Amino acid sequence: MAELPEIMVLSQQMDKELKSKEFKSIDVVQEKCLNMESEDFKRELIGKTIENVYNKGKWIFFKLSDDYHLLLNLGMGADILYYDSYEDFTDEYQCCFHFTDNSGFTCKFWWFGHVELIKNSELGDHKPTKDIAISPLDPQFTLGYFKSICKGRAGVKNLILNQKKIGGIGNVYVHDILFRAKIDPKTPVNTLNDAQIDNLFETIKENLKKSLDMKGLAYEMDFYGNNGKFSRDYFLVAYNEGEKCPDCSAVIQKIKTGSTSSYICPECQKL
Repeated sequence: MAELPEIMVLSQQMDKELKSKEFKSIDVVQEKCLNMESEDFKRELIGKTIENVYNKGKWIFFKLSDDYHLLLNLGMGADILYYDSYEDFTDEYQCCFHFTDNSGFTCKFWWFGHVELIKNSELGDHKPTKDIAISPLDPQFTLGYFKSICKGRAGVKNLILNQKKIGGIGNVYVHDILFRAKIDPKTPVNTLNDAQIDNLFETIKENLKKSLDMKGLAYEMDFYGNNGKFSRDYFLVAYNEGEKCPDCSAVIQKIKTGSTSSYICPECQKL
């Protein structure tokens, strides 16, 4: 499942490639991917141009002409692929967007992905996105902000995954973030000392920036069909149950943390 680095790669490439392009036609194979009936969706979208593309957490936002936004969520995973001529595009998709210059892109959702056309005036009431917090790679994600949300008795993993507190991190990157910070995922947030908070703040940013620089996870594709370079070889404890900790050689464990599982070193991350 794509998380912040992969979504940022996609949105940056889309902004570079699609800015100022005008929608010519849309093919919809699976109407349930949309937030309205397909004919209404097509009628409203055709003729609009893309002003810019950016991300908010795990969502991709297309700012359109005529005071509209197109919102894209990859759900549990998707292939979002660009083509520069109509002859070259793949025929495997739920939605395909064609532009007046004969380029376009396809959306092949693996599970739960969807596309929504929203008036700008309705964005503030859009339940899935209105409360998404700033992302760790946003300039506004400062140490002061991070300290302001490090409160309460929730486990630190729950804080990091809470999209209303921190936008964009999911269950792929959180394991190694907590391992590098030497914090058990169930540690209550309000028991962290200043040094731990400072270290965790820097670790979150460093881990995500490293993946972004490597164009994201190796099993995710970018807008041009290229896989990222952040492979399993770069995972420290994540998904490495039964293997040795890279720091102390203790056996990595998989434990339950609420509704999710976590991979930890029991020696380096003592509760």
